[in-house]
Amino acid sequence: MNPSLPADAPAAGTPAYTVRRESRSLHLPIRDVNYHVRLWGDPANCSPERPALVMVHGWMDVAASWQFLVDAMREDRFIVAPDWRGFGHSRVHPDTDCYWFADYLADLEALLNSAALPWPDLPHIDLLGHSMGGNVVMMYAGTRPARIRRLINLEGFGLPERPAEHAPVQMAKWLDELAAPQELRDYDGAPAVAQRLMKNNPRLRADKAEWLSQRWAQPDEHGRWRILGDPAHKRVNPYLYRVPEVLAFWKRISAPMLSVVGRQTSLQQWWGDRYTLAEFHERLKAVPQVRSEWIDDCGHMLHHDQPQRLAELIEDFLA
Repeated sequence: MNPSLPADAPAAGTPAYTVRRESRSLHLPIRDVNYHVRLWGDPANCSPERPALVMVHGWMDVAASWQFLVDAMREDRFIVAPDWRGFGHSRVHPDTDCYWFADYLADLEALLNSAALPWPDLPHIDLLGHSMGGNVVMMYAGTRPARIRRLINLEGFGLPERPAEHAPVQMAKWLDELAAPQELRDYDGAPAVAQRLMKNNPRLRADKAEWLSQRWAQPDEHGRWRILGDPAHKRVNPYLYRVPEVLAFWKRISAPMLSVVGRQTSLQQWWGDRYTLAEFHERLKAVPQVRSEWIDDCGHMLHHDQPQRLAELIEDFLA
């Protein structure tokens, strides 16, 4: 056993994950950010009933994270998946000290309008988001309802309601965090990154962790492996999450929507008793057309835990 490797890192003899559908990378300017976008499939295969599928990832994730889901899909869809600003290879220059949620919506709109991408000449897309990305797509679909044919939210729960009296405290916390440097842990190598991924998600197979580790992190000039995420993302938002405003967006969604939750997901680990799954499903009643599904033996990272079952639900819904 190599003592330099973590005890539960993927073993040297672990079979490599075999990619079924290769992606291609594209870099393009989006609102002063050099955006990295992954593309799968051929835009020539699109039709009004089968438009481009745009997939957006969550916090501290990357577009390559969709590979297991893409490989599990029966259809060879044209798929567009960006690395959000400050994640993956979408670098923000010069460095920023914080990120604003509205920028994700503006980036998504600019991406959909970009002439540098081979968009089919269709008036709408299918739009899918996970976690933070799920919250983005919900708000975008309420802002531009005519652009979305089908909408899919994978565990984009939103946040707990907080009283207005918390606003000064939240602002003070943000100011304090701006004054303090933010850091992300570095790692000895890709096996240690894979171990971290499996620690975060015990359901992630070793071959998938090994494959993803080399796309979720990369070595720096000193040979230390660093997560492809700006540490500034760790700073809190200075503004409170306003549930009535969010529901106003959700009410304007005109596309049929699919919501998928992992059966083993626990909101309690994030918010205690301040926000529950029951409350999330109560909020979902604001969406005019919504279908809710659960996946067993599955946590927050549905596209890693059960890509085959998730692909079946998605393709059935999109059809």
